[in-house]
Amino acid sequence: MPDPRPDPFKDLDPAQTVKVLPRHLAGPGHTDPQTIWPFPFDQDWTLHQPGEGAAYATSPCLRLWTRFLPNSGTRGKGMWTIGANRAPFGETAWRITFDATTPAELLHDVHTELLDLYLEDRHSDRDHLFEDATAPHEVYTPLLARGWSHSIKTDGTLTFHAPEGEGTVRHRYATTGSDGPTWRAWAGDSREPLWQARFSSGVPTTLAAALTASLVSNEPLHRAVEDIPFLTRHHLYVAPAAAKQPLTNSAPALPPATRAVGRTR
Repeated sequence: MPDPRPDPFKDLDPAQTVKVLPRHLAGPGHTDPQTIWPFPFDQDWTLHQPGEGAAYATSPCLRLWTRFLPNSGTRGKGMWTIGANRAPFGETAWRITFDATTPAELLHDVHTELLDLYLEDRHSDRDHLFEDATAPHEVYTPLLARGWSHSIKTDGTLTFHAPEGEGTVRHRYATTGSDGPTWRAWAGDSREPLWQARFSSGVPTTLAAALTASLVSNEPLHRAVEDIPFLTRHHLYVAPAAAKQPLTNSAPALPPATRAVGRTR
């Protein structure tokens, strides 16, 4: 079966920078930890970069940590991991993992929401990192509002599919007898995805909501043509990126830009 749309990059220079949507098919972009992590390292957050691309960050309370371990020999090119411990250096209570091929902007938005939760905990008597009250519908709503379809199975899973069929978010709402991820998101084929994210049981639902809000944001992503995945290029919408132009100044053919937002409480 022929592709539904031609390759929009066919006549562009491989080094040219363009703005593309949808976000989940844009490719990883620039995955520099200090760009992806919004943490205030001048305010007692710890940053450790031992070399060979690896990086670690730890909160002042030592209960929250995140790391990047590159591995060019794997399909996902390495792993970003967020973890939370109820006590410093204790057992990890919950964990989020992202392939290194995950678009950098999605990673940044989830880490920004993580920092927001951490700061909120410092100034309240709640512990949102472990007692988040965000309802699952706050994860679903952005997807449904942007035309994603959904299906439900009797095995306790609810699955959402992007309009072009190359993005998926799955919620395992029935957790009895299973230790798999509560939330999972990926782009492309589930057997060999372009990237995937996995949220263990106990992860604040707020962080899953931050991911879906970022996924469906209409703010296009800047990418060099040569860095955009080949297999799904015919699903992308592209406009040339003018030098020094704000990211939200997209071509008229694109929908109005919207900001990825987290939860409201």
